[in-house]
Amino acid sequence: MIVKQLAIVSGKGGTGKTTLSASFAYLAENALMVDCDVDAPNLHIILKPRIVRTIEYFGSKKAFIDYDKCTNCGICKNVCRFEAIDFVNDAYVIKDYACEGCNACVIACKSDAISLKSVLNGKYFESVCETGSMAHAILNPGEETSGGLISEVRKLSLEVAYAKKIPLIIIDGAPGIGCPATSSIVGAKYVIVVSEPTKSGLHDLERIVKTVKHFKIPQAIVINKFDINQAQTNAIFDYAKSENLEVIGTID
Repeated sequence: MIVKQLAIVSGKGGTGKTTLSASFAYLAENALMVDCDVDAPNLHIILKPRIVRTIEYFGSKKAFIDYDKCTNCGICKNVCRFEAIDFVNDAYVIKDYACEGCNACVIACKSDAISLKSVLNGKYFESVCETGSMAHAILNPGEETSGGLISEVRKLSLEVAYAKKIPLIIIDGAPGIGCPATSSIVGAKYVIVVSEPTKSGLHDLERIVKTVKHFKIPQAIVINKFDINQAQTNAIFDYAKSENLEVIGTID
């Protein structure tokens, strides 16, 4: 069985991407939904999934001090370029929210008192909702490994789709053009780009279209709130024509 993946993305947040994804979920006869916005997921607000499996995500490492070995020499604080180490109550303390896991303090410590350990960055879930199955996740506050977590969610979605013989995966992609967005579209069969008729909306549309073209994935455009600015809507149509892209729908 071949599982096709449709990604719905936008150059910025707030264009209506998740609303369109949820609408497709209700229209599709048999599709698995994926929320790839792990930093601020909201597809679950509409679909109201019931979690059936939770998987912990360890996507990075941070430094930890073994105080039985620490001599309080302070070299770790001196080499840390992220100011993640403080001297508090006669002991050196690593601030986990500031530590980047760069390994500098581990190498510098002459007492072998510091080591890197995997830390819990978030969780991802297999769920069921009234439209069918769903895969989604949440990244812990302050963590920066969203791309890796999205990759795990995508793997989970394929696992569930093949196990349940679901032929279509609909991906509510992460907004923007960074690592989360690219992790959302890699491997997709088709991409729908949601835009809005504003100057910034057109600019963001141009960026995400260029990003999708880099991966050589077929794409089309949907204009949300098309009637709020006819001039900008026309500009999006002109841009689509110049890029040989089809505007497959407008939403008022």
